[in-house]
Amino acid sequence: MWRALAFVALLALAAYGAVWLADRPGVVTVTWGGYELATSLAAALVGVMVLAVVLGFIWAFARGILNLPERLTLSSRRRRQARGYNALSRGMVAVGSGDPVAARRHAGEAERLLGNEPLALLLTAQAAQISGDRAGAERAFQRMVDDPETRVLGLRGLFVEARRQDDETTARAYAIEASRLAPSVTWANEAVMESQCADRDWTGALDTVSRRAALGLSDKAAMRRQRAVLLTASALDLEAGDPERALAQAREAVKLAPDLVPAAALAGRLFARRGDLKRGARVVEAAWRAGPHPDLARVYLDLRTGDSSRDRLARAETLARISSWHPESRFAIARAALDAREFARARDVLSPLLADQPTVRAYETMAEIEEAEHGASSGKAREWQARAARAARDPAWCADGLVSDRWAPVSPVSGRLDAFVWQTPPDLLGRASAGPAHASAPGATNGTAAPKTGTINTLASGASGPAVVPVPVTMPEVVGPGR
Repeated sequence: MWRALAFVALLALAAYGAVWLADRPGVVTVTWGGYELATSLAAALVGVMVLAVVLGFIWAFARGILNLPERLTLSSRRRRQARGYNALSRGMVAVGSGDPVAARRHAGEAERLLGNEPLALLLTAQAAQISGDRAGAERAFQRMVDDPETRVLGLRGLFVEARRQDDETTARAYAIEASRLAPSVTWANEAVMESQCADRDWTGALDTVSRRAALGLSDKAAMRRQRAVLLTASALDLEAGDPERALAQAREAVKLAPDLVPAAALAGRLFARRGDLKRGARVVEAAWRAGPHPDLARVYLDLRTGDSSRDRLARAETLARISSWHPESRFAIARAALDAREFARARDVLSPLLADQPTVRAYETMAEIEEAEHGASSGKAREWQARAARAARDPAWCADGLVSDRWAPVSPVSGRLDAFVWQTPPDLLGRASAGPAHASAPGATNGTAAPKTGTINTLASGASGPAVVPVPVTMPEVVGPGR
């Protein structure tokens, strides 16, 4: 629409100019080399326009001739780039489909046509990786490191290769260099924090967490949780040597994550050691309201050394009132009643747990009650132990397939921070898939295939720290395509 209006306006302007010239006739005289040429003004203007058009064509032709070599070179370069990018695309598809022969062929062609193009170098490295040529992959990544534009990408590749060769020292150096060059790179920050946690450098890890939050790599809730976990880990290391500093860190951890059981248990324990029983009790009670846990019950019952068994029983009943008789509070009362030799009270408080999906701990506690009252040779005690062997598992600290009886800030398998979660282990264990606790159902049931057996690692506490103990498990058949 606007173009049509502009054309009409120009046409009207030209018509007006022609009429204006026709109304004002004149003569143009040109004298040159002894010759004199006279013509009308309109004819002179037409001659000038024709001359301008001719000169324009001549200039365009001359410029085309002069630029012909450059245009031929550019055209050849574009065709070469098109072939190179086509080879690059085919190579990426070959890498994705797991075809090392085609990947290497297309990678060589792409590198020959594109030179040091970052994507060509990346394809060369990936082709070498799927071919098992680690040295070739490292050479390609090293070439990326030598180029400032691809340095971080090359460091990422070298980091991955070092990890595959279990060279943690070299991998750490690459991650540190990448985080220095590009502070916002997520993988480098995570690797640096992981190495700091492996070295138990909790102060350095706290600085890394703060830097990640400042760069926007983690949200505020995640940052608070990670800081709480790191402060708890540091406080556990300082508990024996510097209890005051450990207490300060544990209290800060409790403020950041009130539901972090290890932090609350440690703070309560350190308050009790200092003789501040009220504040210790308040910390544990607040965490108990957020989520009852056996570690909290142990700390709460042992706040004051020298208490009688009946005092500990009264304290356990306080926990039960706070949590509306949560199962963990019943276990705490049963344990305190057993220590006070109130066997009837212990049995009575456990009876609801025995009636509704009893677990190993419920049966084992009943066996302890029978042994304490009637001796280790009691038939009822053996019966409870037999039932415990087939009962469902109790919640435990679980991380990356490990089951531990105590918390750790970092997973010993993957090195992840805050990996341990208090939960019931997955139902891969034979006792959890055997059916009701009072019956044994070996083999397959309801037309399903018989499960495969295997092991799952369990962390058991010892004098020198957690020890990995294999525990038999039952692995169900996996239906569907494998990985």
